[in-house]
Amino acid sequence: MKNQSSPESVTFPAKSPSPECWFDDDMDYFVKTISGIKAKGVHADLIGSIITHYASKWLPDLSAGDMAEEGLTLTLTQFEEYSPESVTASWMKKRFFVETLVGVLPPEKDSIPCNFLLRLLKIANMVGVEATYRQELEKRISWQLDQASLKELVIPSFSHTCETLLDVELVTRLVKRFVSLDSSEGARSAAALVKVAKLVDSYLAEAAVDANFSLSEFVTLVGALPSHARATDDGLYRAIDTYLKAHPSVSKQERKGLCRLIDSRKLTPEASLHAAQNERFPVRGVIQVLLSEQSKLNRQKREINAQHMEIRKLKEDLYRLQSQCNAIQVQVEGMVEKKKGLFKWKKFGIHGFSKGEVDVVDKTEQELLEGEAEFGRHTPAASEMKTRLVSVKGKSPHKS
Repeated sequence: MKNQSSPESVTFPAKSPSPECWFDDDMDYFVKTISGIKAKGVHADLIGSIITHYASKWLPDLSAGDMAEEGLTLTLTQFEEYSPESVTASWMKKRFFVETLVGVLPPEKDSIPCNFLLRLLKIANMVGVEATYRQELEKRISWQLDQASLKELVIPSFSHTCETLLDVELVTRLVKRFVSLDSSEGARSAAALVKVAKLVDSYLAEAAVDANFSLSEFVTLVGALPSHARATDDGLYRAIDTYLKAHPSVSKQERKGLCRLIDSRKLTPEASLHAAQNERFPVRGVIQVLLSEQSKLNRQKREINAQHMEIRKLKEDLYRLQSQCNAIQVQVEGMVEKKKGLFKWKKFGIHGFSKGEVDVVDKTEQELLEGEAEFGRHTPAASEMKTRLVSVKGKSPHKS
C-alpha cells in the first residue's frame, strides 16, 4: 500500500506560465495513477474516496465541506484570477475535468457517495458535458437514489427550453429509473422505496413554489412512484397544498384532479383535520377526507367489538372447562365413596386375611394412590380409606 498513490501525494503546482499544459499533464497522471491502483485490486470504496478527495480539491462545488474556502489547494476558480483565458476556456477545462472523472469512476455500486454524484451531475449540466457522461451519472445516481439528500437533489435547470427554476425533468427521470430497477442492476428494497417517496414529496414541496412549475409536470412526478410507496400521504398533501397556495389560478377541475392524487385513508389525524379546514381544497375533497375519517372510526369500532366478542367467547370456554372439571371431581369422589363401602372390614367381623385377600387390599390401595395422583388432590374419603387399609394390614393375625 505504500507504493500506491494517495490524494495527499498528488502535488499541484501553484503557478505555471502554461496552465493548459500542466493541467492536461496532471489529469493524465491522475488517470494513470487510478488505473494502476485498480490493477492492484484495491477495494472500490477506497478508489472512490481517492477520486472524491481529488475532485473536491479541484472543484469546490464538489466538496460538501469548507475545504475549498480554507485555501488548502489551488482551484480552477483561483486559477482564473491570474489567467488571461476567457470564461469559455475555463468552462472547457471544467468540462474536460468532469468527463475525466466520470471515465475513471469504479463500476461497483455504492463506491461513490450519491450526494457527490449529484454535485458532479450539477456541474456536468452547467458546463454542457456530453450526453453519454450525463447518462452514466444519472444511471449511477438512480442505483442509490434512496441515499440522496434533498439539498443535493435540488439541481437548477440549465436548459434554455426549460421554464422552471429546478430541473424537474431530471428528477423525474431519476425516480422512474429507480422504480424500474431489476435484479441485474441491484433491485430496490421496500425500505428504499419508502425513502425515495419521502424524498420526492419533499422535493415537490420545494419545487411547488415556482410559478412556472406546470400542473402536468407535478402530476407526472407524483405518478412516477407506485401508490404503495408512500406509507402516509401527509408529505404529498403538504406538497399539493403548497402548490395550490403558489398557483391560485388553478381551475376548480384541476384542483379536483390534484386532490384525487391523495389517498385520504393514508392521512394522519392531524393532516385530515387540516385538510377538512383547508379552503383551497374543493368541497368534494373535503367531504372525501371526512368520509375517510368516519370510515376509520367505524373500522376501529368494529375492531373493538370483535375484541369484546373474542373475550366473551374465551370466558364462556373457561366456564365450560370449569364445569367439566367439577363434574369429573364429583365422579371421582363418588368412585372413592363406593370403594370405601366395599371394604369396611371391621363391620363384618373379619380379623385376619389370607395371602390372596392381602393382595386384594394392596391392589385397592395402589388404585387409590393412582387416582389421587391423576387428579392432583387428596380427598378426605381417600385419605380415610388408606388409613384404614394400613390399619387392617397391621392387625393381620399370626398363624398359631
